[in-house]
Amino acid sequence: MQSEWQSFLVSNGAQLADGHVDHFGDATAEREALSGDVIADLSHFGVIAASGNDTVEFLQGQVTNDVRRVDTATSQLNSYCTPKGRILATFRLFYRDGVHYLRMPAERVPFILKRLRMYVLRSQVLLEDVSDALARFGIAGPRASALLADALGADVPQEDGGVLQSDDMLVMRTPGGRFECHGTPEALAHLWRKLAPQARPVGRDAWMLTEIRAGIPHVVDATSEAFVPQMLNLHAVGGVSFRKGCYTGQEVVARMQYLGKLKRRMFLAHVDGSCPAPGDELFAAEVESGQGTGKVVNAQPAPGGGCDLLAVALIEAVDSGMTVRIGDAQGAVLRFMPLPYAVDELGDTQAPS
Repeated sequence: MQSEWQSFLVSNGAQLADGHVDHFGDATAEREALSGDVIADLSHFGVIAASGNDTVEFLQGQVTNDVRRVDTATSQLNSYCTPKGRILATFRLFYRDGVHYLRMPAERVPFILKRLRMYVLRSQVLLEDVSDALARFGIAGPRASALLADALGADVPQEDGGVLQSDDMLVMRTPGGRFECHGTPEALAHLWRKLAPQARPVGRDAWMLTEIRAGIPHVVDATSEAFVPQMLNLHAVGGVSFRKGCYTGQEVVARMQYLGKLKRRMFLAHVDGSCPAPGDELFAAEVESGQGTGKVVNAQPAPGGGCDLLAVALIEAVDSGMTVRIGDAQGAVLRFMPLPYAVDELGDTQAPS
């Protein structure tokens, strides 16, 4: 975490753990505050910067979405796969001052940075971990757009993926009517002070619950190579382009889209009791597949108890009403809930990202 930004957060009541904000004094109350407006430090996300004359061409050959569509006014959900089409990272891609930035869970940054550097070869591309160079925070809630516009004195993006640029910060809209602000510590501290009286500061887990409820998955170390993009609904939320041409894993992803039958996809669910971990297995007694019923993608404690989660599960098991549990026959039962977007299971959707 950027040191000046960390000092500012601590002076405003942040309790830190492992380089991120754990909470601002009461994690339970912060989850309950999600029905209103909240602001959250985003240092649990890391950032890779890609710069140089060949950056667009290089990234275009590596990731699932069309990098050419990203500019000063447009950000993009994206993913990076193995040659077998298995996701190594999901990330948001944005552009500022001649540099492309890949924002992803901080734990994935070292591995992804090392792997991308292996393929630079003679390309004029510089890849750096700039997680500590800039500050970042998010705002969510029913009045998020209005509060942010009032604080900035400028119109904010009204479409997911839209970006507003200024001299010292960048603001981008993300699914669920939320916004991310990236910039200098001084600029973000000034903006935070304007917003804090009307939007409650919350910790990492509360913010990640907003990601789950928006249906936006994050691949972490425990789920690396566990899913292809369509399993995580990335084709339904603008995270994959089927028109851009070749990239690592493209053949597998395209074959699934046009020739395959998607047997598993991501669902939103709630379970009673404690939260499972990403990568934990799902169980349904009627399922005889050697590949199991599915896996947990992300999970966070929910207001009022229990846990909300995103999980990849057999479509047949969910659609037929099978009892799906965490782990085994004694595990907590998943109660499936509607996602905030439609999933055309194998349609070439180009939804805003």
